[in-house]
Amino acid sequence: MTEEPLTYPEVGCTSGELPAGYHHVRESAVVGLGRAEFSTAADTVMSWGMHRRAGLRVRSAAETAVAGQDATFGFGPVSIPVRVVYVVDEPDRRGFAYGTRRGHPECGEESFIVTFDEVSKQVRLDITAFSKPGTWWVRLGAPIGRLVQKWVTRRYIRAVIVKDFTL
Repeated sequence: MTEEPLTYPEVGCTSGELPAGYHHVRESAVVGLGRAEFSTAADTVMSWGMHRRAGLRVRSAAETAVAGQDATFGFGPVSIPVRVVYVVDEPDRRGFAYGTRRGHPECGEESFIVTFDEVSKQVRLDITAFSKPGTWWVRLGAPIGRLVQKWVTRRYIRAVIVKDFTL
């Protein structure tokens, strides 16, 4: 069986310079404070908890994000197939990125990286994405699609915020 290709050629670019010709998203928010809250936030991201808490259905053979693993999100009647393209597992950085598969309404990649700053003790969630319409109906509704993307990104951030933290 041959692995189905992703729907874009710039695989892994959310870890560096974003490619031209796409809509870019770079969002960052403090979601906790301290090493324990870093672990909690990172576990929420890595276990698909962020997506579930944001209101998406998640289908994946793996309980946590694993490079090369396919997953499918559901939102209402929309099916959103992705593949994890890389995982970050460092002492102060954890997260992953996924890319779009055939059937996804858009083409591109999105990463979710939780970082811990040893000096400030802040825990941040960094969301980076590049995308463009993958279907005629998304192209037609591109302005609405960007609003939906902003709305979902905010939901992701709220889903990872460790409750009751204060700066």
